[in-house]
Amino acid sequence: MAKTAAKMKKQKKRKKPVKAKETKDVSSAKKKKEILKFIEKKTDKVEKPKEMKATKTLKKKEKPRKTKKTKDIAPTETKKSTKKKTVKVEKTKEIKKPSTKEKKKIVKTTKKKTAKKEELKEIKMIPPPPKEKEESEEYKKIREEINKILKDRFLPRHIIDSIIERIARDKTLESKIKKIVDKVFLEYTKNLVDPTEACGMVSAQSIGEPGTQMTMRTFHYAGVAEINVTLGLPRLIEIVDARSIPSTPMMTIYLRDEYKLNPDLSKEIANKIEITRLTDVADIEMDLINIVIYIKPNKKTMEKKGLTLDELLESIQSARKIDAKIEKGAIKVTLDEPGYMNLQNVNETLKKLKIKGIDGIKRVIIRKEPNEGYVIYSEGSNLTEVLEIEGVDPYRTSTNDIHAVARELGIEAARNMIIQEAHNTLSEQGLNVDLRHIMLVADVMTADGTVRAIGRHGVSGEKTSVLSRAAFEITVNHLLLASQRGENDVLNGVAENIIVGQPVNLGTGAVELVMGLGKPKKKKGK
Repeated sequence: MAKTAAKMKKQKKRKKPVKAKETKDVSSAKKKKEILKFIEKKTDKVEKPKEMKATKTLKKKEKPRKTKKTKDIAPTETKKSTKKKTVKVEKTKEIKKPSTKEKKKIVKTTKKKTAKKEELKEIKMIPPPPKEKEESEEYKKIREEINKILKDRFLPRHIIDSIIERIARDKTLESKIKKIVDKVFLEYTKNLVDPTEACGMVSAQSIGEPGTQMTMRTFHYAGVAEINVTLGLPRLIEIVDARSIPSTPMMTIYLRDEYKLNPDLSKEIANKIEITRLTDVADIEMDLINIVIYIKPNKKTMEKKGLTLDELLESIQSARKIDAKIEKGAIKVTLDEPGYMNLQNVNETLKKLKIKGIDGIKRVIIRKEPNEGYVIYSEGSNLTEVLEIEGVDPYRTSTNDIHAVARELGIEAARNMIIQEAHNTLSEQGLNVDLRHIMLVADVMTADGTVRAIGRHGVSGEKTSVLSRAAFEITVNHLLLASQRGENDVLNGVAENIIVGQPVNLGTGAVELVMGLGKPKKKKGK
């Protein structure tokens, strides 16, 4: 064993010089690689602009850099490297070229952008309502005089404007400006709400009492029996409950410029707005033997609606599992999967098929109003799509759908709509309710930024007081939930103080002055 171990050691010692030779070869190869890398770095700087320039610069710079070690290797390998680099440049160029799909996407995006720009231009083109003209010198002088008389006292702008207009018309009143202003201010202060007055209770009574005298009836609008509008008590309940969809939605669509004067143009807009289904324009016949449907269009109604056969065909082809063709002035509809059940289903879908118009608007009536031109009245409402139609005046077009107004035009517009609708329903039946009471109701409904109902699902259901909620509706449930949560009642309102038996913190109940009723003091000398 000892002999074999000695032999192994000798063999290892003999192999050591062979390894040294190998390392020498590796070191030379490493040096060659480093030189090649150095040359490649130099060539990279020149290769950036173009392929041709890169190859020329390499040839120029290779000559002085030749050494004894790299005579045979350097030129051949640099050629390979240039070839590789040219291939890389070509690949990058190929990648940069967009494919057909990418081109289509680019075209679509550009089309969308152009369409949006055109829409914005159209919107910008709609002229805003006329601005107020600058005041004349006479008006300015009268205004200055009124402001001098008032000093620190306040009067609303519209009252001052009405005084100025009256004085400008009748110049004999110029000498009596002070008396007029003082009397107007006195009347204005009389109409102001007193401190700690229960204005909510007063407004509730003033709307509730005449509400008991209102009748439940529908009104045939615009002298036509087709369009019905709910008025009276049901409409007032709809407004106060803030119903999402009114029972009889309706729109008054005002037109702009040429459209309101020209009857043909107003008819065109009416046709765009009114929904037209296939049954309104054509007769549908089923052929049970051949399992085919024939659609025979009515020419007169087609002309009235401004439709053509090609437009009809396009709308019919939009239906699924159907092939449609024009044959002898009629449209032949064949099924992809023929069968009696499919034929019946297709027949029903074609009857309900929409060809033209806006969803939700069933019927339209055009009337010529004095000093206004042609106005369109519609049964059904869709404010968003109607405002987009060219020729419609977006500043005056209105709807009785309060939630639609809130979505499109904002909460302030919805508040004005509540006031207008409630006032119109009450005054239509000869009930004179002060507008300020209705305004208070509208303010309470829209104070949160959303249209809320005055009921247990809205304003009264969100009250902080437990007893006032219980006094309104569902007494037991409110009291149980409040006891579970451990709620407190501060007793600030009217209802809760009456329940407890305390004086209410309003009017005379808010004043805590006590007059001392002692014996009167006797005067000296008596």
